[in-house]
Amino acid sequence: MNRLTTPFGSYELTRFPADPRDRLRAWDAADEYLLRHLDAGTGERGPVDLAGAGQITVVGDRWGALTTALAAYRPTQITDSSLTRAATEGNLDRAGIGTAKSTVTLLTTQDAPPERIDVLLIRVPKSLALLEDQLYRLAPHVHEGTVVVGAGMVKEIHTSTLRLFEKVLGPTKTSLAEKKARLIFCTPTAPGAARAAGTGPWPVTYTVDEDGGSGAGLTVVNHAGIFCADRLDVGTRFFLQSIPTNTDGARVVDLGCGNGVVGTAVAVADPDAEVVFTDESYQAVASARATYEANVPPGRRTAEFRVGDGVAMLEPGSVDLVLNNPPFHSHQATTDATALRMFAQSRKVLRTGGELWVVANRHMGYHTHLRRLFGNSEVVASEPKFVVLRAVKREARQRPM
Repeated sequence: MNRLTTPFGSYELTRFPADPRDRLRAWDAADEYLLRHLDAGTGERGPVDLAGAGQITVVGDRWGALTTALAAYRPTQITDSSLTRAATEGNLDRAGIGTAKSTVTLLTTQDAPPERIDVLLIRVPKSLALLEDQLYRLAPHVHEGTVVVGAGMVKEIHTSTLRLFEKVLGPTKTSLAEKKARLIFCTPTAPGAARAAGTGPWPVTYTVDEDGGSGAGLTVVNHAGIFCADRLDVGTRFFLQSIPTNTDGARVVDLGCGNGVVGTAVAVADPDAEVVFTDESYQAVASARATYEANVPPGRRTAEFRVGDGVAMLEPGSVDLVLNNPPFHSHQATTDATALRMFAQSRKVLRTGGELWVVANRHMGYHTHLRRLFGNSEVVASEPKFVVLRAVKREARQRPM
């Protein structure tokens, strides 16, 4: 936990889930730059009076720093991350603010935006596709008087980023850089037909080719922001050539499901399997649901779709098989913390004899962590870049990490 001091107050902030060993802060220089700009009251078309600005919407707030600092102005936060939402709730509680409707409104990227947006603040996401989808969704709700300010680190803002703002909303320019952060100023113009209707190119649909292992022939639906949105990524392709599909009616979890192609492949191969799709991304779980529905007949057993922190919401000992392609990035930071948390959660929810299957870049060295946690780790398949690992929950409990 660290203290962020802003023109609007000083706040103790943390990421979610809180980890005292995590040295990464819940904000960065782009958040600080944006808050300083808002306090200075100098928008592109004159002063920004936040107290009388009307509806303020904050999009892509990483861990709730912006929402917490601006809580007095009753903003609406829109996020794709359930972890961001949980972090925001925790940070607001620590600030003594809470999330009552009279203060802050928390929405997801799958919810309808506020009907009219007067100030739009956007943290530029890592995915240009997600930014495109967000801008198209929000465009019908801004007007020619809306103040639009984006923020990001210099390495996150490219010419393509600015062109996207220009294409969907209107004339765009950037600020000078400060502490390797930059602001984006956009002046909305009268909407075109696509913008007025809120229509963009997402979601994208494609068919897995014959080299896609057990996923061959499946229709995949990808909402914006999902990894490798227009094709099957190489790690998942390799995983689909190895995963067990004769599950004999087991309860199977597609952990960090993304577009859901792995869990859907199991459901198609074994109509009696009980498949649970989980991801911390609302866009991902919406994609998984759409992929499942595009491939599985309506009469088949209904799957579960859960948004949240891994499998923390599932009962201990309730799962037979976990399939996992873990991420190794948290926004711009490279970390194995998410994967290790997924492994520990998986062990908890697996029944005795249950299995965790993981595909990962070989250099991550996950076999060491699995052996320490489960007491065993087996290489199921390997190639120069990727490895598929299998760990079994034994009768005797191993000492946790």
